[in-house]
Amino acid sequence: MNSKTATVPTPNKPIALQIGQWIFDPLGYMKSNFQQYGDIFHAYVSWGSRESLVMLNEPQALQYLLTHDTGNTFTAPGEVNEILEPLLGRQGLILLSGDHHRHHRKLVMPPFHGERLKAYGDIIQQITQEVIAQWSTESPFKVRSAMQTITMRVILQAVFGLREGERYRQLERLLSQRLDMTGSPVSSVILFFPWLQKDLGSWSPGGRLRKLGEETDKLLFAEIKERRANPDPNRTDILSLLLQAEDEAGNGLSDQELHDELMTLLVAGHETTATALTWAMYWIHSLPEVKENLLAELDARSDESDPLQLIKLPYLSAVCNETLRIHPVAMLTFPRRVEEPVELCGYQLEPGTLIMGSIYLLHQREDLYLQPQQFRPERFLEREFSPYEFMPFGGGVRRCVGAALAQYEMKIVLGTILSQLDLALLNQRPVPPARRGITLAQGKPVWIQNKGPRSASQSWKQQPVTK
Repeated sequence: MNSKTATVPTPNKPIALQIGQWIFDPLGYMKSNFQQYGDIFHAYVSWGSRESLVMLNEPQALQYLLTHDTGNTFTAPGEVNEILEPLLGRQGLILLSGDHHRHHRKLVMPPFHGERLKAYGDIIQQITQEVIAQWSTESPFKVRSAMQTITMRVILQAVFGLREGERYRQLERLLSQRLDMTGSPVSSVILFFPWLQKDLGSWSPGGRLRKLGEETDKLLFAEIKERRANPDPNRTDILSLLLQAEDEAGNGLSDQELHDELMTLLVAGHETTATALTWAMYWIHSLPEVKENLLAELDARSDESDPLQLIKLPYLSAVCNETLRIHPVAMLTFPRRVEEPVELCGYQLEPGTLIMGSIYLLHQREDLYLQPQQFRPERFLEREFSPYEFMPFGGGVRRCVGAALAQYEMKIVLGTILSQLDLALLNQRPVPPARRGITLAQGKPVWIQNKGPRSASQSWKQQPVTK
C-alpha cells in the first residue's frame, strides 16, 4: 500500500444530484470527478438505487481488472446489466454470467470472424451504394438518419438474410421506433428508473415499450420458427449460422436464447455503428486536411470495386480509430465485481464492490493522447496503443462480440461514400456529444449537403499519409 488513503475517494455531492448529472451530463460528471479525484473514484450512476460503484481509468489497473475477470479476484456478472433487459431480453450474452456466458459466447462468436466476416463485405458495399443513390442534391439531409438506414439494412441482411418483404419492412419500422424511445438524454430516463417501464396504459412510456416489444417479438419468433422448419446449409446470414451452432454435447440455442441474441445484435449492432459513422462523417467534413489525406488514399486503390481493399487502408483505419477514441459510443466497460480483497491504484477494494472502466476518461488521458480533445488520426499511425489504452469495444470476457464487424462496416461504408460523392458539412457550430440511451451520440443533428458525384478532376493529388 502506498501513501494514499485506504478508502476510494467519494464525491461529496448529494446522491440524487450525482445520478441526475450522470443521466443528463455524463461527460461532465466523469471529467469533474477525474479532475478532483484522479484515476479511481466512487460514482453514483445506478438507475434509481442509492448504491455506488467504482469508476476506473488507469491503463495498468484496467489491464489487471480485465485479465482477471474470470477467476477468483473479479467476475463479470451479467445480472448487473439488467438496465438493458427491457430492450434486449434476459438470455442474450450481455445479461448472462459465468459458465452460461462462456458457453453461449463460444456458440455465438464464429459468424463474426475469418471467412464468415469477409462474406459481408459485398453486402455492406451494395447497401451503401443503394442508399446513397437516393440522396438528393437539392436539399441537405441529417447524417444520422442516413447512417441508420444503412446500418439497419446491413444488420437485417447480415443477421437475418432479409432484403425485402413485409417482415423486413415491419422489423425496420419497429426497431427504429423502439430505439428512438431512448434517443435523447430526457427520453433515456426510462432506462434508469424501472418504475417508468411499468405499463400504465398506451399513453405511458412503459406501455409503448411493451407494445413495441410484443410486436417485434412476434416477428422474430415467426422468423426463427420458419427458419428451423426450412434449414438451408448454404445461407451465410448470422441467424442461419446460429441455428446450426452446437456445443460438444450437440446442444444448440433455444428459441428464447436466439431471440435475445438477435435483439442484442439488432439493437447494439445497428444503433452504435450508426452513431460512430455519424461522428466520422462529421469529423472528416469538419477538417479539410483529414478529408484530403483520406481521399488521396482512397484514390490510390487499384480496384475501387473491391471492398476488402478498404479494410487494409492505414489512414482510413486511423480515422475510424480516432472517431471511436474521441467520443467512444460506449462510455463505460461492463461492471466487474470484486470477489476477494484486492488493491487497485493504491486503494483496497472489498468483495462485492462493482468496478466499471471509464472508456471515455481513458481515451482522454493526456499521458496517452497529446491534446486529447483534438481530432488527429495521425496519432494511430505514429504509435500502437495497447488494448488497455484504446478500448472502444470494452475488454476481457465482455468485449463486444461484434467489434470486428463494426470496424469492417465503418471502413466500407465511409470508403464507399467518400469515393463516390462530393459532400459538404453545413453545421456552422461544433456538434457536442450527448447521451443517447446508455451510449454517447450527437447532441444535435449533423447536416450534410450532397453536391453530386465526385469527378476525376476532384481527385486529390496529395500522397496518402503512411505510417
